[in-house]
Amino acid sequence: MTVYRPRAIRNLIEELKHLPGVGEKTAQRLAFYLLRIPKAEAERLAQAILEAREKIRSCTVCHAITETELCSICSDPQRDRTLLCVVEDPSDIFAIERISEYRGLYHVLLGALSPLEGIGPEDLKIRDLLQRLQEGEVKEVILATNPTLEGEATAMYLSKLIKPLQIRVTRLARGLPIGGDLEYADEVTLLKSLEGRLEI
Repeated sequence: MTVYRPRAIRNLIEELKHLPGVGEKTAQRLAFYLLRIPKAEAERLAQAILEAREKIRSCTVCHAITETELCSICSDPQRDRTLLCVVEDPSDIFAIERISEYRGLYHVLLGALSPLEGIGPEDLKIRDLLQRLQEGEVKEVILATNPTLEGEATAMYLSKLIKPLQIRVTRLARGLPIGGDLEYADEVTLLKSLEGRLEI
């Protein structure tokens, strides 16, 4: 039996379903919520999305998100330039920064190795990482890829590339659940993982 929905609401639901973790029912709930809010609020939301799409870009050094050429972390002279934390996604930086303990720099790979999905080393920002390491300032690389099969494979691959450069390579401790994402870890778990990182 076909459920009647006006074309505009069908289109909205279809677009919302493209968001991560949003299925049919959640998309429908969000769509009807958006219909109930004041028009000015809906316009602010739409404007915020458009503004973010127009202004946000990748940092030319670490590939985090920024509105300027260099992100606020790369341009901060107070950050420890001997320590580099490698993450998969820009959102992972926000997770680590929440604990307010890490004072080094970051490098965003923009993904993880996944042969099944056709993602190889050339598809990630690995070449940029190696160039940064060859500049000689970095003394320790913390591999903070997600504790998934892809994240673990990426960490092992990077470890093998970095070791010959005589740079200490560590991995976040196992306080993080296997199969989880850094983005969803609480601050205490992240702090303990960072403090208990292991050399690999």
